[in-house]
This record gives sequence, structure tokens and C-alpha cells, in this order.
Amino acid sequence: MSTEFQVTFDCADPQRLSLFWRDALGYVHPPPPGVQFAPGEDPLAAWEEFLDGLQVPEGQRNDRSALEDPEGRRPRLFFQRVPESKQVKNRLHLDVRAAPGLQGEARLAALEAECERLVALGATRVQRFEPEPYVSGGFIVMQDPEGNEFCLD
Repeated sequence: MSTEFQVTFDCADPQRLSLFWRDALGYVHPPPPGVQFAPGEDPLAAWEEFLDGLQVPEGQRNDRSALEDPEGRRPRLFFQRVPESKQVKNRLHLDVRAAPGLQGEARLAALEAECERLVALGATRVQRFEPEPYVSGGFIVMQDPEGNEFCLD
């Protein structure tokens, strides 16, 4: 039996970072406890209403955020505000599988297209690594809006 886990990001702006990763991965913001979303309802507006009801001060409303895979297969992502900024390279990073099953020029074209899409969402392109036979099909190192490294693989 496997153990369920979530991936937690320490960050300065949980809502902003969760919006980036929501759009990057196709995840969704879960509803507040006991709340059912109506079709087309804005989950962030539902959270604001929920926090209003709990009288959470404005200054604490962006202390955390979460995302879930709408299909329930991939890990939950959690974003928590921390006082310190990122100092060094991540010791753990996400590999975003942007070209599964593709090889050669088709793979590299798919990686480049996804890189452009993510840059438009606020990511930064760091470096492209060319294919190495028997080792790698090539990948692109990127950073999310707060500088956390991840790879397009």
C-alpha cells in the first residue's frame, strides 16, 4: 500500500504562486470545508466569503493556499507563507512532464511550446539541455514566479 502525500511550497505570496501552478498543471483550488461549488463559481471568491464568516483578518488571508488535481490522481499542492526569502537552489524540484512519449525534434518542439506558455504565466526560462543519447531526451530548467526551480521534461 502506498502512502499519500502533498508537496508543500514555502513562499512569500501563496495565492499568486498557487495561481501560477494551477494554470501550469491544470489543478483546481478546493472548496472551503463544507462548501459545494456551483458550476462556474470562483473558488477564490468562495474562500473570501468563508474567511469573512470566520472573521479572519485581511492580513492573514494569504497565509496559505492549496491546489488539488481535479482527477484525484496527482499529489495535492500546498503553499504556505514564510518570512524568509529563497536563498539557494532547491534540493527537491518538480519535473513537469510536458512531452511524454515524444522523442527528437517533436519532443523539443513540445518542450519549447510549453516553455513559452509558462513564461507567459510568469515563469522564467533558465537553461535548455540538449538530448544526450541513452541518458536524456533533453529538458528545460525553469523557475516559477518565486524562483523555485522546476524542469520541463
